Amino acid sequence: MSELLFQSYSPQNVVRFQMNTITDVVDSMGAREVLDTSFEDMVEYLTDRWRIDPVTVNESGISVHPEEIPVDVARNPRYDLSFVVDGRYVPGTRVSYFVPFTGDVKLLRCQPSHSSLRPLRAAVESGEIEFTYDRVEGQQAEIGDAFQQDLKQLLNHAGRVNAEVANFNATLPEFVKQQLASRRQKLLRDRNFRESIGYPIRVSPDSPLTSLVQDVRRRVIPQKPRASKEPFKPEWALDMDDYEHILFVASRMAIFMERSPRTFRGMDEESVRDLFLAILNTHYEGQVTGETFNYEGKTDILIRAEDRNIFIAECKFWSGPKGLTKAVDQLLGYTAWRDTKTAVLLFNRNRKMSTVVEKVPKTARDHPSYKREERRSSETEFRYVFGHREDASRELTLTVLVFDVPA
Repeated sequence: MSELLFQSYSPQNVVRFQMNTITDVVDSMGAREVLDTSFEDMVEYLTDRWRIDPVTVNESGISVHPEEIPVDVARNPRYDLSFVVDGRYVPGTRVSYFVPFTGDVKLLRCQPSHSSLRPLRAAVESGEIEFTYDRVEGQQAEIGDAFQQDLKQLLNHAGRVNAEVANFNATLPEFVKQQLASRRQKLLRDRNFRESIGYPIRVSPDSPLTSLVQDVRRRVIPQKPRASKEPFKPEWALDMDDYEHILFVASRMAIFMERSPRTFRGMDEESVRDLFLAILNTHYEGQVTGETFNYEGKTDILIRAEDRNIFIAECKFWSGPKGLTKAVDQLLGYTAWRDTKTAVLLFNRNRKMSTVVEKVPKTARDHPSYKREERRSSETEFRYVFGHREDASRELTLTVLVFDVPA
């Protein structure tokens, strides 16, 4: 059934509805979804799910269906009905143009700030906009021009509406972060309050697990991240300043090695590791150990503070992408669920440094536990977020530092 396009409501109403829906969805999420799921993964999921997809018309996919029909001329002043057979109908042609499109169908009903007074009528169904034109014999030539005029108006109005919701899409990730952060804070306050009561809280057996509102838009629905298997413990998080300081100390030591090649020439991995252990222990007072058992194996460098691991690293000579992948596998094998700050100190010998630097990013992205890349502070430092091998929702930071050392 045909309807008037770009007439029903404003783009601002759609944006307000979308923002209110996101707020309601986040407020209805349970503690496990919010606290035990990767914050960044949930932000990405909600952003992708509630983004307003702009309308895109596929002009190359337009198809046409003509057919012969009796045309009603009762309201056509060009006809004297007393001479029309059957009272009001004359032979004619109906031509339907099917225009495929993608995007949020609601936008086709939004009236842009600047729009034509000429009404645009069409039927919208299953990703297609159908324009239909009925003409009597001798007037069929008008159909093509009428469609081209309507198509131009469709593209014009869709472009204007898309522009008016573009700002919402641009600011959506930050809005989702704010809503989700606020929900996390409330749940943590509630959890602390319950723990302070000292008595078990009775939970209704009928209390449903929260679920997101069904999406009716024609898009691939993103996969919701799973909650972690372990309860959320914010006190385990290591301040990034401490992590950056450890990496800074390691970097300064490596730069010293680069500038004094004769002093360190011929050292093997174990000897290089011992140098880093020594310098790090000057900052962490004996809390730095090497070849220490942790989880599934012995890691090269382990720093503990207050009986918890705050830094785990592997020292490796560059032997190609497979060697780096193996080092990352080792590191993930050494990290328990609570270990979230890691590094690979990669030493290059007898190879072009630029070649090594080029291959590190692709090697990291190809790893099955890779999730995303973080910022880089230099051309030889790479910062990534990986998922724990047995719990992808639990994230760890992995920094790869590349140094050119003497052979």
